[in-house]
Amino acid sequence: MMHPARQAYVEESAEDTEGVDLNNIPIDRDHDIPATAGIAPERASAILSQFERKRKAAAIAVPTDDNRVRARLRELGEPITLFGEGPGDRRDRLRDLLAQLAEKQEAEGDVEMREASAEAEAEEEKAEEQEEFYTEGTQELLEARRKIALFSLPRAKARVARQKEESTIPLRTHIKHRKAIKEKLQGFDLYGSQIAGERPVSITRFAPDGQTLAAGNWAGGIRMLTVPNLEEKATLRGHTDRVGGLTWFPGATLPSSNVSPSAVNLASGGGEGNVVLWALDQNKPLATLGGHSGRVCRVEFHPSGQYLASASYDTTWRLWDVETTTELLLQEGHSREVYTVAFNCDGSLLASGGLDSIGRIWDLRTGRTVMILEGHIREIYGLDWGVDGYRVLSGSGDGWVKCWDLRQVRNIGSIGAHRAVVSDVRWYKGTESSSLSYLPSVQNGAMDIDSATPTPGEAPQQPAPAQPKRSGTFFVSSGFDKNVKIFSADDWSLVKSLSGHSGNVLSVDISDDAKWIASCGHDRTVKLWGIE
Repeated sequence: MMHPARQAYVEESAEDTEGVDLNNIPIDRDHDIPATAGIAPERASAILSQFERKRKAAAIAVPTDDNRVRARLRELGEPITLFGEGPGDRRDRLRDLLAQLAEKQEAEGDVEMREASAEAEAEEEKAEEQEEFYTEGTQELLEARRKIALFSLPRAKARVARQKEESTIPLRTHIKHRKAIKEKLQGFDLYGSQIAGERPVSITRFAPDGQTLAAGNWAGGIRMLTVPNLEEKATLRGHTDRVGGLTWFPGATLPSSNVSPSAVNLASGGGEGNVVLWALDQNKPLATLGGHSGRVCRVEFHPSGQYLASASYDTTWRLWDVETTTELLLQEGHSREVYTVAFNCDGSLLASGGLDSIGRIWDLRTGRTVMILEGHIREIYGLDWGVDGYRVLSGSGDGWVKCWDLRQVRNIGSIGAHRAVVSDVRWYKGTESSSLSYLPSVQNGAMDIDSATPTPGEAPQQPAPAQPKRSGTFFVSSGFDKNVKIFSADDWSLVKSLSGHSGNVLSVDISDDAKWIASCGHDRTVKLWGIE
């Protein structure tokens, strides 16, 4: 039985519709979004504009090839990659940018939007895939690549042979050896401290003989300090802004080296954008290499000593010929400032990293990128290779140190090294006699095997059994938590934390004989850490 109120409503409705043909009533299907439904008129208009922009963006033809997408972004003056951005995200970002550009041009009445058909888009993409863009290098760069190949291949061959010998060492011997090294490293403690300027000390590096320490500061000076007394021997002034990079010529200051004190022994990079070459017997620069349009953060000598790499805030790294002081290569590839560069021990590869949080490994013999180091969420401030030639460490502003394996093309270890920025990382490579004694002498790129050939009538000498080495077994890092830390490269465990700085630590280094660790930072001091 129907409720009385409901029955009255039905009867009233029937009276209102009496005589009306319900089948001929027009239906209004054009609905408007009511501005009073909880949305302000301005916001509703913005939402409709956004939908219209997305509709137009979907009709824009965008290349599917990621290299062409990057090239188009570079033409628009946009970063070619953002953190955590994949090829699909990058393509969507380009489409949005083109839609905004078309909308702006349409509003100005310059260009009319055109929708590309599917067939035209396919033909365009096919043509783009066949088209190749490159910058032709100079004859000097080609000759440098050949020399680097001749230099690196024999060293790589000898390194692999040494690694095969080490693979025959029993695991128990390795474990015992590395355990002893860890116990020894725990003996590091503060030995001495020296104020090295009125401004923060940005970088410090040991000379190859471990008897001299170079320290660059924000005032543009470089102080040469003795080890272990930290007495000032000389001050080099050739920069007008902070010194960011320091690197010693390979073998410089070693008694067995033929590097003259009057020749190039040291290189530095400054905030004004110059790279300066120094001799040890004079306080004036031997040469100044100009070309960067931004601050030079790090410089590094090639293992052959013939070339020098520099990383700069102008988003490039460059390769220089030390003898002719000319620029051989201007390498782009980073979307933001490049902060650090590092050569591997063979001299065939270079790793670069910067403020885009991305690291790249370049083959110097071909110019190609062979691996991209993606995993950090902040800037990369430190890079260093291991003696095995295929692993590289990276230190970042996210407080992590990561190890990358070139053979596996992936990250194989991550360490929460510091509670703040990791400013520098150095992998212990050992002395020339310990870590590179297995390398034959190289003359003009060819291995000298005559010295290993026995004289007629002489019995061939049996090689001594392989023994574990200290090189590559640990590394040191510095951070903005005011600490210097020593880590094992065996299990990535913390061996010891060295505290003593009253400010952020900007740089750290370890001597080739593993007797000393040097650090510097915002407290304007250089500190020396040693073992009793």
